[in-house]
Amino acid sequence: MRKKTITLDEVKQRIKDLKGENISMAINRGRKKMDYFNAVIDCIYPSVFTVKVNATNQLDVQTFSYFDVLCGDVEIEKISGA
Repeated sequence: MRKKTITLDEVKQRIKDLKGENISMAINRGRKKMDYFNAVIDCIYPSVFTVKVNATNQLDVQTFSYFDVLCGDVEIEKISGA
């Protein structure tokens, strides 16, 4: 079965719609390493976006490109009810 084709502009719009929302992220770091965490989309730039991760009482900011989401290395899902 063929995967649904999504464009880079659709990814950017989805990220813009989730700005300020609580999200859960799954990040493929390569070599069978996956990171999972909850975050908030903080800033949106033309090529990248930043998220704030609250891990062990420290605020961590991480940057991802829209292409990371498009190719499936970063998966974002809105946390419902939060």
